[in-house]
Amino acid sequence: MTSESDKETPLRDDIRLLGRILGDTVRSQHGDAVFDIIERIRQASIRLRRDEDLTAQHTLETLLDSLSRDETIHVVRAFSYFSHLANIAEDQHHIRRSRAHLIAGSAPREGSIAHALGKAVEAGLERKDLAAFFDTALISPVLTAHPTEVQRKSILNCRMAIAALLDARDRMQLTPEEQVANDDALCRAVLTLWQTRMLRPAKLSVIDEVANGLSYYDYTFLRELPHFYAGLEDLLAGHDGADEPRPLPSFLRVGSWIGGDRDGNPFVTAPVLEKALAMQSEVALGFYLDEAHALGSELSLAQLLVPISEAMETLVERSPDHSPHRSDEPYRRAVVGIYARLAATYRAMLGHEPPRKAVATAVPYTSPRELKEDLDVVSDSLIANGSALLTRGRLRHLRRAVDVFGFHLAPIDLRQNSDVHARVVAELLETARPGTNYLALDEAARIQLLLADLESPRLFSSPHVVYSDETQSELAILRNARAAHQRYGRASIPNYIISKTDGVSDLLEVALLTKEAGLLRPGGPELDVNIIPLFETIEDLRNSAQIMAEVLSLPTYKRLLASRDNAQEVMLGYSDSNKDGGFLTSGWELYKAEIGLLEVFREHGIRMRLFHGRGGSVGRGGGPSYQAILAQPAGAVQGQLRLTEQGEVIAAKYGNPEAGRRNLEVLAAATLEATLLAPQSEAPKARYIEIMDELSASAFAAYRNLVYETEGFERYFWESTVIAEIADLNIGSRPASRKKTTAIADLRAIPWVFSWAQCRLMLPGWYGFGSAVKAFIAKHGEAGFAEIRQMYRDWSFFATLLSNMDMVLGKSDIGIASRYARLVKDENLRDLIFPRIRDEWHGTIEVLLGITEETELLASNPLLQRSIRNRFPYLDPLNHVQVELLHRYRDGNTDERVRRGIHLSINGIAAGLRNSG
Repeated sequence: MTSESDKETPLRDDIRLLGRILGDTVRSQHGDAVFDIIERIRQASIRLRRDEDLTAQHTLETLLDSLSRDETIHVVRAFSYFSHLANIAEDQHHIRRSRAHLIAGSAPREGSIAHALGKAVEAGLERKDLAAFFDTALISPVLTAHPTEVQRKSILNCRMAIAALLDARDRMQLTPEEQVANDDALCRAVLTLWQTRMLRPAKLSVIDEVANGLSYYDYTFLRELPHFYAGLEDLLAGHDGADEPRPLPSFLRVGSWIGGDRDGNPFVTAPVLEKALAMQSEVALGFYLDEAHALGSELSLAQLLVPISEAMETLVERSPDHSPHRSDEPYRRAVVGIYARLAATYRAMLGHEPPRKAVATAVPYTSPRELKEDLDVVSDSLIANGSALLTRGRLRHLRRAVDVFGFHLAPIDLRQNSDVHARVVAELLETARPGTNYLALDEAARIQLLLADLESPRLFSSPHVVYSDETQSELAILRNARAAHQRYGRASIPNYIISKTDGVSDLLEVALLTKEAGLLRPGGPELDVNIIPLFETIEDLRNSAQIMAEVLSLPTYKRLLASRDNAQEVMLGYSDSNKDGGFLTSGWELYKAEIGLLEVFREHGIRMRLFHGRGGSVGRGGGPSYQAILAQPAGAVQGQLRLTEQGEVIAAKYGNPEAGRRNLEVLAAATLEATLLAPQSEAPKARYIEIMDELSASAFAAYRNLVYETEGFERYFWESTVIAEIADLNIGSRPASRKKTTAIADLRAIPWVFSWAQCRLMLPGWYGFGSAVKAFIAKHGEAGFAEIRQMYRDWSFFATLLSNMDMVLGKSDIGIASRYARLVKDENLRDLIFPRIRDEWHGTIEVLLGITEETELLASNPLLQRSIRNRFPYLDPLNHVQVELLHRYRDGNTDERVRRGIHLSINGIAAGLRNSG
C-alpha cells in the first residue's frame, strides 16, 4: 500500500521542478546577484516557518529591509509567481489523485455523484425517486464580477499552458526525446509567465469582465457540462441495468451576473447589457458551428451501406448541400444543412457572418429547440439503423450543449438596490399623478398603492416626458430585457434580484417596473421574470420570514407566482450580514432565516428556492461547497439551489477543465444528498438552538463593539490594511465603496474581507467567537463547554462552521499582522485596538482547539496543512515587503516602483491565499 508520504512525492517533485525553472528564469533574465538575493530570502523564510528559527527571522528582515527599489520589484514578482506555480502544482496533484483513485477501482469518493447515488440506493431509494429528483432539480453556480479577482486573463492562459504540460507528464510515459521537449516547453511557458505583465494598466470595464467570464466557457463549461451529463446518464443506466441511458433534463446550468448587476455599479447600463448578451450568444453559436463542422467530417456513412430513417430523409432533402462528392453521404448532407441554418441564425442574431461560412444560404433557426430537433433526427436515425455507438460521442455532447446553453449561453440576472427602485417608482408616479409623494408614504400606504396599480393595465411612463438619468437608465435596462426575451428567449434573463430588501413594497416596486417594460402583463397575470428579494443585513435576515409571509398573503402577488410555477426564489447575503454582525452571528442568522422561510413557504403552499450569495472567503460565506450544502437545515435545499461563484475562486474552480467538472459534480452530489437523504436526519436539538442563540448574542456584541462602537476603529482599519491601495488597483469595474466615504458601513463587503486577508488577520472569519465561548463557560462552567463539544460532534451545521473557522485561522498569522498594525500613525489608537484583536485571536484558537479536541489548527484538514507548509514560506516575504512599501508610500514616496510593488504584492498574496475575497 502506498503511504500518504509517497502519495505526496509527485506534488513535491512538481513544486521543486517549477521552482527550479523559475529560479533559472530569474537568473538568466536578471543575473546571479538577483537570483542569490531571492534564494537567500527563500531559504531564511523556509527555516523560519519550519523551525521558528529567530536567527532566520533576523536574517530575513535584514535582507528584505536592505533591498533596493528594483530588487524589491524582482523579489515581489518572484515570490508572487511562485505562488501561482504552487497553485498549478496543487491543482494538478488533486487531478492526479482523483485519477489514481478511479484507475484503482476504489470506492467512489465523497462528493462524487457516484458516491451520492450509492448512498441513495443504500437508503432504499428507487429509480422513481431519483427520476423525480432530476425532473424537478435546478442547480446553478452563478459567476459574478467582483473586485477580488486580481488575476489577468493573460496570466491564467500562461498557467493553463503550464498545467497542460505537467498533465502530459502524468498521463503518458515520455520517451527521452519527448521528455526533453516537455522540459523545454515548460521552460518557455515559465519564461512567458515571467515576462507577462501581472498588473492591468487600466481599470477593467464591464465588457472586459464579461469577456473574462466567457473564457471559462471556452476552458470548461461548454465541453465539461455535456461530459458531466453523459457520465451521469451512463451511471444511472448501470444502476438500472439498461442497455441505453435515458436522457436527463438539463438541471445543472451556469448563470451570470456579469453585465446585469447594477447594484452600486453605474457602468452597467442598457447598452452594456445588450452587448453582454450578444457576446454570450456569439460564444454559444460559435461553439455549435465548430462542433457541427467537426461532426460533418466524422459522419461519413454511405447510404449504400447504412439505411436512414424517414425523418432523416426529410432532413437530407432540406439540405442545401448538393455536392456530387457527398451525394450518397446523407448524414454529412444533413449536418451541412444544420450548419447552414446555424450560420444563418448567427448572422440574424449578431449582424455579421460567422468565421467559417456555410455552403449556401438557409433559413435561421427560430429557437434552440428547432436545432435540437434536427440533431435528434440524426441521432434517432443512427440508433434505428444499428449505429447507436456513433451517437455517444460528439453528437451526444452537442445535443446536450444545445439543451443547456441555448442561443443565450447563460442566463444573466438583473440586480439593483431597492432604494433605486423606490426613487424610480416615485418619479413615475409623481409625473403621472402629481401629488402622490410616494417616498413620504409609510410601508402600508405604499403597498396599498402599488397593489392597486398592479391590477390596472395602465402604464405610467410616457415617451413625452423627460425623466431623470437614473429613471431613464432603469427603464432602458428593463426594456432591453424584454427585447432579449424576444431575441434570445426568456431563459436569457430569467431573474431580477432586489438588493437591500427590507419590506414588501420592495418586491411590488419591481413588479410595477416590470409591467412598464412589458415583462409583466396584468391580464393573466403573466410574469416573465422571477422577482427575488435579497436579505443581507442581520436585521433583514431576522425579518425575512415575516416579510415573505406578508407578500405571499397578497392575492395579487400569489397570482403572479402562479405564472412562475408557484415557486419563489429568495437570496440570502452572506457577505453583508458578516460585515454587519460578524462570522458567528451571520452564520446563525442565515440558518435561522432558512428555517423560518421554510415554515412560511410550507404554510402558503409555495415552493422555495434559495440563492446563496457566498463569497470566496469564509468571511463572506465561502468554504467547501459540499459541506456547506449538506449543513443546510433539513428541507431547505429541495432539489433546487443557486449560489454565487466570486472572485479568484472562479479561476481556482473552473480554470482547469477536469477540476471544473469535478466541482460541478460536487454541487450536484451535495444537492442530491441534501434533498433525498437529509430529510431523514434529525433537526437540531432544542438545547443546541439555545446554546447557539447565547453564543451568537455574545459574539455579536463583541464584534459590533470592536468594529462599530470603538472610537477610531475606522481610521485603524484604513491605516493598518491595504484598503486604500486596493481601491486604486485595476481589478474590477465596481467601486470599492457604495458612497464616497470611508465609513465601514458604506464599504462593500468584498474589499472589507480582502483587506483583512492581505494583512493575514482574516478578522471577519473568526472575531467574537473566542469571547462568546468564554462568556458561555463563565456562565455555565465546564459542563457548558462539554455541551459545546457535544454539539460539535452531533450537528453538521456547527461542525462546518468551526471547520471553516479552522481554515481561516490556519491561514492567519498574528506576527505578520502586528507589522501591519505598526502602520497606524497614532500609537495610542494602535495600542487600544491591536491588543484586543491579538487577545481575541489567541482566545479563539484556544477555545476552537478545546472544542475540536485537537492539538493544532488544521489537524483534521491535512490537505490544507500541506498547502500552507508548501506555500507560506513564499508568502511571508511578500507581506514583509508590502508593509515596508506601504510605509514608504504613505510617507510620501512618489516613486512609481513603490506603488507598483504594493500592487504586485497584493496580487501575489491573493494568489497565495487563494480564497481571500
